[in-house]
Amino acid sequence: MAGPRAADCTEEDERRSEFRNIFEAHAPYVWRSLLGLGVPQADVPDASQLVFMVLYKKLHQLEPGCSIRTFVYGMCLRVASDFRRRGHRRHERLYADPPVVGRGANQEDRTSQRQTLLRMDAALARLNPEQREVFVLYEIEELPMIEVARAIGRPLQTAYSRLHAARKAVIAAMAPHLQEE
Repeated sequence: MAGPRAADCTEEDERRSEFRNIFEAHAPYVWRSLLGLGVPQADVPDASQLVFMVLYKKLHQLEPGCSIRTFVYGMCLRVASDFRRRGHRRHERLYADPPVVGRGANQEDRTSQRQTLLRMDAALARLNPEQREVFVLYEIEELPMIEVARAIGRPLQTAYSRLHAARKAVIAAMAPHLQEE
């Protein structure tokens, strides 16, 4: 009986090692993706943990040819959707802005950057979730459109259509502020 048990341990050790490597490589990506998908910053640690718990259970379901990043993003989509739907989260309001970490920029530059980020965040918040997903994946995370389409589970042309609508809405929301600068 020592043979099969040793093989099981080795297989589990390999699975843990593979998962650890994926976690280390993709944790910042998961964090950014969840924020970009509308998960409140206070909930991102919990949502991130949930993404990785599900990933650990479903890693064996990764289809050949599918990038791990796309697979992880699909999990982020579902977890973010669940977090956005929670009733007790809908009425939460932030009373303070998160701190901006910057180095080397003067206070005026940091203030301008912070205002721009807040405007972009507000513009993204006004998009419907489908458009926001595509915009974040393509414009911010810089995934190729074919990977974006795969991640959202829609045809390529649908992804392009959502990107076009999202860009139009973001540009419209940001245009008055761009003219000020």
